[in-house]
Amino acid sequence: MGNTKSSALSKELLEELKSNTKYSEAELCTWYQSFLKECPSGRISKQQFESIYASFFPDADPTEYARHVFRSFDTNADGTLDFKEYIVALHLTSGGKTLQKLEWAFALYDVDGNGTISKNEIQEIVRSIFNMIPVDDQKNLPEDENTPEKRAEKIWTFFGKKENDKITEGEFIRGVMENKDILRLIQYDEPQKIKDKLKEKKQ
Repeated sequence: MGNTKSSALSKELLEELKSNTKYSEAELCTWYQSFLKECPSGRISKQQFESIYASFFPDADPTEYARHVFRSFDTNADGTLDFKEYIVALHLTSGGKTLQKLEWAFALYDVDGNGTISKNEIQEIVRSIFNMIPVDDQKNLPEDENTPEKRAEKIWTFFGKKENDKITEGEFIRGVMENKDILRLIQYDEPQKIKDKLKEKKQ
């Protein structure tokens, strides 16, 4: 074998990631090598994460959204992502089972981490999503969701909440599972170029 822990994934972690994500052993090992190349310390900082996101969106500003995504995956709140957190982030933002994705989406929208979502939090995340949509594409959005305010209002109205109400995780997941339109409104669909870029990195 001869590989040290620093350049090879431990068998336990490999097995855990294989069973919890859609990635194969070969893909995970390739990801790990490129992860170590970019982050020799084995951890990725918020700034590095933001710059990786920025390279995916040359025509928009993903900084704010990347910051929220980073926060939602930094499960131990130490200001860095290790390889496991990074792979889980990739898996959930580009695939993942519906329930897992919705639990993550709830964590993304629960900006202050208090276990409920307020209207302000919905507005904050929706605004950060809009920053990633090129201006030309924003012009093609339906009239009732072509600004962050309108989209946030549409989501809030769907949940039947008053201005100062809160949405619990159970309500959020149930509501989104029952209405595909809301699922579309709360998420940012990766443009094809991100998927292509991820494929390139795997090769």
